[in-house]
Amino acid sequence: MTVSPFLSAPSRVVTTGAGLLDESLTAQAVATTPVDWRPPLPGTAEALVAVLSDPRRQAANELAARRLTAARPHLVGVRRASEVLGEALAGGAFLHAGPPITWERASGPLRGALIGAMLLEGRAGDERDAERRLAAGEAALRPCHEHGAVGPMAGVVSPSMWMFEVRDEEHGGLAYCSLNEGLGKVLRYGAYGPEVLERLRWMDEVLGPVLAAALAATGPLDLRALVAQALQMGDELHNRNRAATSLLLRELAPAVVEAAPGRAAEVLRFMGGNDHFFLNAGMAAAKAATDAARDVPGSSMVVAMARNGTDFGVQVSGLGGRWFTGPAGVPDGLYLGSYGPQDANPDIGDSTITETAGLGGFAMAAAPAIVRFVGGEVADAVRATRSMYEITLAEHPAYQIPGLGFRGTPVGIDVALVARTGVLPVVNTGIAGRVAGTGQVGAGLVEPPAQAFVAALLGLAAAVNDPNS
Repeated sequence: MTVSPFLSAPSRVVTTGAGLLDESLTAQAVATTPVDWRPPLPGTAEALVAVLSDPRRQAANELAARRLTAARPHLVGVRRASEVLGEALAGGAFLHAGPPITWERASGPLRGALIGAMLLEGRAGDERDAERRLAAGEAALRPCHEHGAVGPMAGVVSPSMWMFEVRDEEHGGLAYCSLNEGLGKVLRYGAYGPEVLERLRWMDEVLGPVLAAALAATGPLDLRALVAQALQMGDELHNRNRAATSLLLRELAPAVVEAAPGRAAEVLRFMGGNDHFFLNAGMAAAKAATDAARDVPGSSMVVAMARNGTDFGVQVSGLGGRWFTGPAGVPDGLYLGSYGPQDANPDIGDSTITETAGLGGFAMAAAPAIVRFVGGEVADAVRATRSMYEITLAEHPAYQIPGLGFRGTPVGIDVALVARTGVLPVVNTGIAGRVAGTGQVGAGLVEPPAQAFVAALLGLAAAVNDPNS
């Protein structure tokens, strides 16, 4: 009788789940093969079967990922919101970050930013008057994402604000984002004191016009190339933009001097004194790239992740503009001064468009110094990036990480892979104070709610089973 090699080979035990079994067997000199297996997210089994068996899915996801990674965002202008987003702002409306929300459900930072916008635009006499008018519904609230824009933190956009205008030279799409105010007590973190309004008025009267003139002189700037270079220099393009801001300054500084020699020093000093100045241009670039991947029937790829300080929402390529939401979590990180977790508002902002485009938390391995801003160790940053390859569809051909052998950043979040593995996207973020008017209180990491991705998966399954749903 011939004995099967399988039966005669040395025995090994395959272990999974908690490490207790593997540790106990190893202590008894039993050979083990640990397997990193996780059950799918609760309540997703049937939906996963439907979505994973959809014959359109593979080709649709390949197309969506190809569109995203082929996008070539260029900074083509700096223009007033009233000029480029006039229809969205009609009737006294304001844009805001995240999925749709009402004043009644708005968090402290969002309320603070809306109050500040009312005061900035001269639509209220003081804070109480602004609150009264907002509570009475005098200003409609509309998500930035639904109008071709993104906004950091509270993301409030009002008519007098100037916007970066980014065009995708590959697909022709346009995206917009406001100019960055700096850190601390700023409107996007919900502050609205006199110093905040004074800075915004200076940005309206000086910064915006000067940048518009400078960019008209330089011509379009290739943001894809700039982001790729910044990754090589230690940025991850969400909470670390030091290299990218320096590169942008190098491109614009001569034109700023020529366009406004009398104001050049103050403009360049403002930009150079704000390491996050590039963030908003990068967000618009990410928005242009992810928008190129929208509306591919059968695709389970995420094209937007956004938070309004109350809800975290996602949009999926194959499901149009539908939002799928869950409660926004409170970030875990480092706090400024005497602030602590008790002062933190739940996560807020459209800046997770960077993670959606393969940057930010997904590129932390390129920016080991980020851990000094958001907490953790260098190994945590590398581990975070590596884990994102489990839930993404592609590696970005232009955005590469030196520390991983120039491997492309993980890009193209697949809600089916999120549900099947239980691995949630890594997001690094600023932390806003929960009380309106406070401003920034820290920075850290936050875990999105699984509920939003489960809801999106169920929506995809419903569409598979009933194309008219």
